[in-house]
Amino acid sequence: MSPESNGVSGISWLGNPIDARALFGQELRSLLDTLRGLTPSDWSRTAAGRWTVHDVAAHLLGDYYGRLGHGYRNRFADGETLEAFIHRTNQEWVELHADDSPASLIDALAAAGTQLAQRFATASLDAAALGVSWAGVDPAPAWLDIAREFTEHWTHRQQIRHAIGHDTDPEPRALAMVLDTFMRALPHTLRATSAPVGTQVQVIAEGPAGGSWTATVTADRWSLAEGPSGRPTAAILLDPDTLWRLATRNIDPADALSRAHVQGDRRLAEAACQIVSIIY
Repeated sequence: MSPESNGVSGISWLGNPIDARALFGQELRSLLDTLRGLTPSDWSRTAAGRWTVHDVAAHLLGDYYGRLGHGYRNRFADGETLEAFIHRTNQEWVELHADDSPASLIDALAAAGTQLAQRFATASLDAAALGVSWAGVDPAPAWLDIAREFTEHWTHRQQIRHAIGHDTDPEPRALAMVLDTFMRALPHTLRATSAPVGTQVQVIAEGPAGGSWTATVTADRWSLAEGPSGRPTAAILLDPDTLWRLATRNIDPADALSRAHVQGDRRLAEAACQIVSIIY
């Protein structure tokens, strides 16, 4: 299957399609196991910005409902940007469910999450879908939209884990999918970075969940389609935990660079570390 077969033309620069469909069921089970193991005080721990663990769980329920077509409905305010609209409606949903009991949230997440996992399991990857702004593509191929949704679920579960003192879940299959999805933002990240045609920037995540992604300057744009060719102009080696935290702005680019091993052109490495793979 080539990128052009996905109902969206001219998106080969996003790289080879990925398939996250089979991972939603296990991700839901991991989330429910985590939530069921919480103490009453854990639910009020800070997990993401101003949000508590309870808030993040309620937000995830809103994500599930939204994908199932029966979420909180709202309209854009005059002059409101997409980012502002998303942040506002997310906050409104969380506040709407502030008084939900942990037990009711868990039950609702189990029911809606199971339905959503079943829907994704049979979803076609060969279609145009919701845009992915951080990758610079609208409409996006369905494979990227579905993988983006998986990263949303996984990231919020990590926020809950961190809030209660646990490290990032190292399970390699899920983490590898998250990193592969997040790195589809690399060409968009570098779009304003000038370099000669053929210049290559490589990002490498080491370990069982790792991988390698090479963005190449073509006549039209930066692209993930060409693959590595000889020694890259710049290479950035990071551990997987640092890379996903960078892409979600859990750490900032300067911090990530201080943990990285950089080879070659420092300017290009710094530009690549501006990557953001969420609505930020």
